[in-house]
Amino acid sequence: MIKINLLLARKEKKKVGLRKEYLVLILSVVLLLVALILIQWGLSKKREDTLAQIGQTRAEITKYKSLTTEVNKAKEEQKMLQNRLDIIDSLRKDKARAAKVLDELSINKLEKMQLESLKKEGSKLGIEGIALDDETIANFMTNLRKSKLFKNVDLIVSEQVEQSKIKMKKFILSCEIILL
Repeated sequence: MIKINLLLARKEKKKVGLRKEYLVLILSVVLLLVALILIQWGLSKKREDTLAQIGQTRAEITKYKSLTTEVNKAKEEQKMLQNRLDIIDSLRKDKARAAKVLDELSINKLEKMQLESLKKEGSKLGIEGIALDDETIANFMTNLRKSKLFKNVDLIVSEQVEQSKIKMKKFILSCEIILL
């Protein structure tokens, strides 16, 4: 009888199998390390790109902040200029209104009277003058009341004064100007 020792073949097969497993294990670890290195390299590249983009964004922010301050200054200047234009417009309108008021007063003024001063505060107008008699003052007040430019015409003071040895009536009227 022949005896065959199969244990050695099994041991050799086992050794070959172990070698293959070690080789697969080493190759797997190497591949895993290569994959991890590639992933790390990719992440560090993304990080560098992100940091560069953050730097660019910060530079743009500072640029836009300076532009914002310039725009705000320009807006303030525009408001100031608009205010000046509004004041000029209102002065032009007041000039036109003043001309209308003076024109209306000269039309309604009687020959027997003389206007000495006009005082305007808002829409109120104070008129001081001298007339020959009370009737002239009353006619002047009536004419002003009929005018479309004046309302609430009131006599504040009427007193007798002497000028060049002639007795005259000094008067002060108050009225409101109707703004057109």
